Amino acid sequence: MRHFGHLSPATREHLFHREPVEFTAESPARVLAAALGATLYSPATRPRLAADILKQAASGVVSMVLCLEDSIDDCEVALGEENLLRHFAELAGQPAEHPLLFVRVREPAQILDLATRLGPAVSRLSGFVLPKFTEERGIAFLEALTAAESATGQRLFAMPVLESPELLHRETRTETLAKIARTVDKYRHRVLALRLGVTDFCSAYGLRRTPDMTAYDVQIVASVIGDVVNVLGRSDGTGYTVTGPVWEYFRLQQRMFKPQLRRSPFMQLRAEDLRNSLIEDDIDGLLREIELDRANGLTGKTCIHPSHVLPVHALSVVSHEEYSDARDILRPERGGGGVMRSAYTNKMNEVKPHRAWAERTLLRAEVFGVAREEVGFVELLTAGRGPAG
Repeated sequence: MRHFGHLSPATREHLFHREPVEFTAESPARVLAAALGATLYSPATRPRLAADILKQAASGVVSMVLCLEDSIDDCEVALGEENLLRHFAELAGQPAEHPLLFVRVREPAQILDLATRLGPAVSRLSGFVLPKFTEERGIAFLEALTAAESATGQRLFAMPVLESPELLHRETRTETLAKIARTVDKYRHRVLALRLGVTDFCSAYGLRRTPDMTAYDVQIVASVIGDVVNVLGRSDGTGYTVTGPVWEYFRLQQRMFKPQLRRSPFMQLRAEDLRNSLIEDDIDGLLREIELDRANGLTGKTCIHPSHVLPVHALSVVSHEEYSDARDILRPERGGGGVMRSAYTNKMNEVKPHRAWAERTLLRAEVFGVAREEVGFVELLTAGRGPAG
């Protein structure tokens, strides 16, 4: 699979200076973590689950979470498990490519139970999402994952969700983060990414952001995100990929003023571009939050609606300017440091302070590609909505 792989070769050639690379479920964890992109959640109870998964793959989705936790009623868990087993068996019998698939469980015991009940179809599973992750709950989850991997012979990753009240509350946050860090460090090779449960954070205070507000406008939430990245997202080799929070809105709403698309990393939009790109979706708040995610050290995003996937992926493509800067900074002859004017002659590139940014940018370029110099966000968005070639 690859990002924008649902587009025709001619369309990709038109859009990309460097096309996204292909990867598989067996690729190195570092590549998979960067490539998760917009991770689409789906209730595990959907009656046409396998068909839905293949449909999303054909439209550009590369990672999905099949949820047995908050998205379904307590009384539906057994039904959801049986549905998963049936549809994983259906996927295993087809040659069609599908996204990286993760199951969000409720309790540690479900991990080994589901992995073994899947039988040969476990080969279609990439791992498990671990809800309300703390040290106490996390150790049991990760030990269960280790046992499942041993029992099935299948490489299985964990994606812990950081959403507990202990992490939100100021008086317990520092200790909780330290304990979480200690736990995931012990199982580092199994932890693909850490996910943020912002909806649960807001719930603890009876809050809900509007379509015009990002998670960063809710100060309680923004402070948690900052502390999580501070402790768990460092670029010194000790950090993890931390993914962006869910965006809850997906229906077009009647609004008093015409929505304004915030400035993208690629180009300023013209009025006709604005009309074309927003004709179906009210996504200006989502776009702003995606840019703020990256500015605050987050990679990828949790998504609950297919319409969110393409904007996340389009804004993940590295611009030609970013790519030029990153390559200049990482040239071997620059190893001793120094400062230079960018090739675009609009900024200073300082080798040592910008090195970690450049390395992260080139990894993103590998999995999402580099746009041609004249190609902007609107072109990527509109091309991605077109039919596959």
